[in-house]
Amino acid sequence: MKRNATAVWNGTGKEGTGHLTTQSNVLNKTQYSFNSRFADGIGTNPEELVAAAHAGCFTMKLSFVLNAAGFTADEISTKCDITLEDGTITSSHLTVNAKVPGIDQAAFDASVADAKANCPISKLYNTNITAEAVLG
Repeated sequence: MKRNATAVWNGTGKEGTGHLTTQSNVLNKTQYSFNSRFADGIGTNPEELVAAAHAGCFTMKLSFVLNAAGFTADEISTKCDITLEDGTITSSHLTVNAKVPGIDQAAFDASVADAKANCPISKLYNTNITAEAVLG
C-alpha cells in the first residue's frame, strides 16, 4: 500500500503561503503558512497533521491489540500533543481515554504499551513517545 500527499509553497518561508492536498482529497488545497505553524494563523501545519496521524494510528492499533486479547472497546479517544523545539520534534505525548468492558487495569496498560510501541507511526518517529491512559 502507498499513500501520498502534495505540498505546494509560494514565496519566502515567513511571508509565503502554501497548501496541502491528500490523495483522498480530505485535504484539498488546505492552507498552511508561517502563521498557522508558528502563531495563531488560519490553516493547518505539519505538526498538527503529525499529531493527527499519531493519534489515529495509535487508536486503531490499540483497538486491534484489545481485540486480539479478547476485548472490544466501546470507545477509545486519543489526543496527541507534538512538541517542536529548535526545529526538531522532541516528543509525542498520547493521552488515551477508553471504555473497554471487562478489562482490568493491568491488561489495559499492557495493551496501551503494545500499541504505543508498535503502531506504524510510532515506529516511524525518532523521538520520545509517552502515553497516559485512563480506563473509564
